[in-house]
Amino acid sequence: MITDTSVREYRTVREAAGPLIVVEKVEGISYGEVVKIITPEGEEKTGQVLEASTGIAVVQVFEGASGIDTSMTKVRFTGDIMKINVSQDMIGRFFDGLGRPRDGGPEVIPEDRLSVTGTPINPTARDYPREFIQTGISTIDGMNTLVRGQKLPIFSGAGLPHNALAAQIARQAKVLGTEEPFSVVFAAMGITHEEASFFMHDFEHTGAIDRIVTFLNLADDPAIERVITPRIALTTAEFLAYEYDMHILVILTDMTNYCEALREISAAREEVPGRRGYPGYM
Repeated sequence: MITDTSVREYRTVREAAGPLIVVEKVEGISYGEVVKIITPEGEEKTGQVLEASTGIAVVQVFEGASGIDTSMTKVRFTGDIMKINVSQDMIGRFFDGLGRPRDGGPEVIPEDRLSVTGTPINPTARDYPREFIQTGISTIDGMNTLVRGQKLPIFSGAGLPHNALAAQIARQAKVLGTEEPFSVVFAAMGITHEEASFFMHDFEHTGAIDRIVTFLNLADDPAIERVITPRIALTTAEFLAYEYDMHILVILTDMTNYCEALREISAAREEVPGRRGYPGYM
């Protein structure tokens, strides 16, 4: 019989605060390690080690800490890091913020399983940004041009149609003068059910879904999931770009919701707040 010695299980939850739990009397715990939490009712939740020190681990719970107590809850440290199943078949599908199907379709048959932490890129090894990405928005194409390998923030205000603009860019964007396939990875964070329905209907109705991988994190999903969603989207984009030589445009909306999730987690960790309560490392 083979025993996996990397898996360790504890029943030493000291406290639960918001999306975080503190587990004491632990050994050999690593930062970023994936954790399985089994509640007294038998429900299994997934988490990740946010902070590891001598004898204590702070775990962020993706599904929220409801149902977790300090006496009967089992916390299982897997010895593995956060990964996502990736495949070219993800194009044309809708997923939640953790990469699980949201469109009622089957699970993706993975071609690979990649860490969401990514690999550092040497900035001096990058190609000089020179390939124009046409968005179809005249003010962007003419005055604030988007170029492959470049980030472009778009600032908006309350009541302005930023969702319609993001959807329009996802539908229309293309790289001119190349034969390489083009795809879009679209990740929406902290949006309402109405906004999620708008994106799904818009992409399906216009046929744009045929080239888009969509991740939708809803406002009633846990804040922890909102923080992971951009990493899931970028890992998927890197897979399609590096393995299939595709041009990939990543669209992330709404970054304000992402920042508020960071603020919520920072408050639960009792960190010293910065301006407007946001963490200083944001």
